[in-house]
Amino acid sequence: MSLLRLENVTKRFGGLVAVDRVSLEIKKGEFLGIVGPNGSGKTTLFNVINGVFYPDEGRVFFEETDITRMPPYKRAPLGIARTFQIPRPFASATVRENVAVGAMFGFQAKTINVEQSLEIADKVIERIGLSSHGNKSAGVLTPVEKKLMEIARALAMKPKLLLMDEAMAGMHPGEIDNMVKFLREVAQEEEIAIVAMVEHIMRAVVNMAEKVIVLDYGEKIVDAPTREALSDPRVVDVYLGKGAKEENAEG
Repeated sequence: MSLLRLENVTKRFGGLVAVDRVSLEIKKGEFLGIVGPNGSGKTTLFNVINGVFYPDEGRVFFEETDITRMPPYKRAPLGIARTFQIPRPFASATVRENVAVGAMFGFQAKTINVEQSLEIADKVIERIGLSSHGNKSAGVLTPVEKKLMEIARALAMKPKLLLMDEAMAGMHPGEIDNMVKFLREVAQEEEIAIVAMVEHIMRAVVNMAEKVIVLDYGEKIVDAPTREALSDPRVVDVYLGKGAKEENAEG
């Protein structure tokens, strides 16, 4: 049984087709990378998966339940968590409180109280390396620290599916490697499927994703194991332009 399944999903904005008949399937515990140049439809696809947008056509299933018209606040308790390219902290709240919010509205929302949410936050903060910042206001964190806090908040939701929107952008190569290792460990222990949206951090894609989906102008052009996908001529065309291979050949 698939964890998430999209069937011929299309999303338009006026005359612009942002996502064009995309179908995909994600299994429990799977690592999937979604890549494509700016404007390829990646963010819109994420927004359809977590309920920010409803598709104009097609359907979205989570554990075989049709969630196509379900709002985000109802999807979160099912086990769908999301990080954003630009972190969205509660700036005046502490890091600990920010992360606890994830626990309060996540998969365990109906079974835990505030104190238990804070305990979950403490454990996640320690594991991700933010213990020394736990009682700081989130607004004073560096951009990378805010990204780490946002990942921690998503993990505190105890998700079955974690959507990561450019979560490693701005990190140094060593930080990316550490984050990939951390996510692999957590995902394996808790059986979390991770869908990572990336543009230029191929280091993260190669080291983390088992499978890659490539979008171009809203269409899915490649859906294959990572190394096979990234060596596909269509992917080279998308990123470098159709003339790149000919120029290299002539050179």
